[in-house]
Amino acid sequence: MMEVTIKEQLVESYNHHAEERNGMEVADWKARMRGTYLQLLEEAGARKLLEIGAGPGRDSLFFQLEGLDVTSTDLSPEMVRLCREKGLKAHVMDFGRLDFPDKSFDGVYALNCLLHVPKQELPAVLAEIRRVLKPGGLFFLGVYGGPDSEGIWEKDHYVPKRFFSMYSDTQLLSVVEEMFRIVRFETVPMEDGAPHFQGLVLA
Repeated sequence: MMEVTIKEQLVESYNHHAEERNGMEVADWKARMRGTYLQLLEEAGARKLLEIGAGPGRDSLFFQLEGLDVTSTDLSPEMVRLCREKGLKAHVMDFGRLDFPDKSFDGVYALNCLLHVPKQELPAVLAEIRRVLKPGGLFFLGVYGGPDSEGIWEKDHYVPKRFFSMYSDTQLLSVVEEMFRIVRFETVPMEDGAPHFQGLVLA
């Protein structure tokens, strides 16, 4: 019997929870960060935006309604179905192998998806994101971190349980600085001692 891969587990998990995530409200702090990124895109004259790990497409729809030409991708077919129901251009796609030409987008938006990438694979994924960005393009990277950890989250209520990689602030900045210039970096504390949120805008 073949071993189930991390990606296969994630697809199954997010397919099961697609409708649940579709009904979730966007937290105020996430909306604020999203708005700041939009402002930076507008100031840069950006037109074409790629969202990877788009989930049900709420953020993609926000950016589309603000006038951007948005393309959404996700590993989960159910998430892509929900994106398309919102009128989004959406594709089932692995962000480690983006099926777009070089320099296709003015911006790439990645909220809470790269935290599922094993640490040894993250540099290659970042290189793929950089490949599809136009020169001067802006990349929003949002993940949870603080503690240095990697593996299945045993307290996860999703079935199957999901794989997470988390970095300290210093570690994360060190990894991204290999390929990008840091435009903005901020953290948002979570309740009950949970890992904090790390939000970066990179160029």
